[in-house]
Amino acid sequence: MTEKKKSPAGTYDVIVVGGGAAGLSAALVLGRARLRTLVVDAGEPRNTPSEHMQGYLTRDGMAPAEFLALGREEIARYGVELVRDRVIDVSRDRAGAGDAPFAVRLAGGAGARARRLVVTTGLRDELPAVPGVAERFGRDVLHCPFCHGWEVRDEPFGVLAAGPQSVHQALMVSRWSADVRLFLHTVAEEELSDDDLRRLAAAGVGVVPGEVAGLRIEDDRLTGVRLADGATHDRTVVFVAPKAVPQTGLMERLGAEFQETPFGAYPVVDPTGRTTVPGVWTAGNAMGFAEQVVHAASGGYRAATAIVGDLLMSDLDTAVAE
Repeated sequence: MTEKKKSPAGTYDVIVVGGGAAGLSAALVLGRARLRTLVVDAGEPRNTPSEHMQGYLTRDGMAPAEFLALGREEIARYGVELVRDRVIDVSRDRAGAGDAPFAVRLAGGAGARARRLVVTTGLRDELPAVPGVAERFGRDVLHCPFCHGWEVRDEPFGVLAAGPQSVHQALMVSRWSADVRLFLHTVAEEELSDDDLRRLAAAGVGVVPGEVAGLRIEDDRLTGVRLADGATHDRTVVFVAPKAVPQTGLMERLGAEFQETPFGAYPVVDPTGRTTVPGVWTAGNAMGFAEQVVHAASGGYRAATAIVGDLLMSDLDTAVAE
């Protein structure tokens, strides 16, 4: 695919903010529907640290970068434009903008307008401040057993607790290994309920109190978890639960309504990803936590089909009124 070298210009039917699975999936549908579409991609996919993605039918084991490259090639077949840049501002004009109320400004200085907008800016993972965790994330420090469990099956697992909810993670990963230890870290033992302790025991999960001071790395491999008291537990895989931080800045500027969830504040949407801002849709991790790649792609597809119908009815209503 030849990416757009010059700055975007003029008016598009749809501008898609974000070039991950959700954004590219939406762009593919929009392009095939013969809508002039622009994708603005800052090039910061969430799964960059991972060497492979799993659980996506026909793409199981593919490198994330290869997956996105194929997606960019596919949207180019249908005339979709893609520019490598970052959207730094977006506004919706209620008057004087005609049929294209959305004004998008890019970090490179260019601007463009659109009739509809799809925001797929995703989220970022805020990792525990334990030495070694950030450096090993996506390699042998993992967060999703469905994404990585098979590849590390039967290895000795550690689970770094971020709160009582980490009990669920420890129980879940025990499906892939019989040797699991839950490191309580900053969680007090009394914060675990009797039911938690019974389930952990039934699953064969060991509970290790005490703060984690760091990871032991040897020959560029994780080999253990080191506690503040000096004790080290041999582990080759550690699961963590990053704090999900939705990238909601653009949605906030547009005045979208948000709802609080256990995983943060996300836009209020209908089943297609339509937000409370007329003409704006969202998909992927920008609209909810724990969107796997396949879920994100599906969400982009749903949003795009809704937009195609929305623009069609808008055009027909205008024609009838004339």
